[in-house]
Amino acid sequence: MGAHAVLLSCAANASEPAALALAGVLSAAFERHGQRLLPMPGFDAEATRRLLAHWFPGADAALGLDWELLAGADRTESRLDEIEDVASLLRQHADPAAGPKEASDAIAWAMACASLGQNHLWQDLGLPSRTELSALIAHWFPRLAAKNTQNMKWKKFFYKQLCEREDIMICKAPTCGVCTDQPVCFGPEDGQVITFH
Repeated sequence: MGAHAVLLSCAANASEPAALALAGVLSAAFERHGQRLLPMPGFDAEATRRLLAHWFPGADAALGLDWELLAGADRTESRLDEIEDVASLLRQHADPAAGPKEASDAIAWAMACASLGQNHLWQDLGLPSRTELSALIAHWFPRLAAKNTQNMKWKKFFYKQLCEREDIMICKAPTCGVCTDQPVCFGPEDGQVITFH
């Protein structure tokens, strides 16, 4: 059984978008980098252990994770500053009523790690569609979700928010509606769904 199947078999609620997204990010990292490195760069062994215990109880044993080995097995990432920036943006908009702070921090960090991927964010999170991603953001980060009034693609939207925070203009035109990149930022998000084995 692959890491993704193991995580979902241990999930308290395997249909919850947060559990699906965390399983997608963690399993993709385990499959790409092995289980002797921590799955999310910048997220230490103790935080990873607590994440698994909360969302996927028993998965660490089922996966055969060695916490003593993982204590010093940080995974390097040249774009860690980007992960920190996106995670910080998400955390600033977290809703305390959505769930425990540690849970929202873990979701923010996983989403930030997935933002470095090459596909649509929902695909890099291993979600079935953009619908689940939008539901995830609306639940945990509703104030941020409310700002996306034009239904911009989420990854583009996050980076646009970061650029606006730093007063950096990223549109090629005064407004998105007349920019030549408008179809790229606001077009449909179809594509092949990532499947895990």
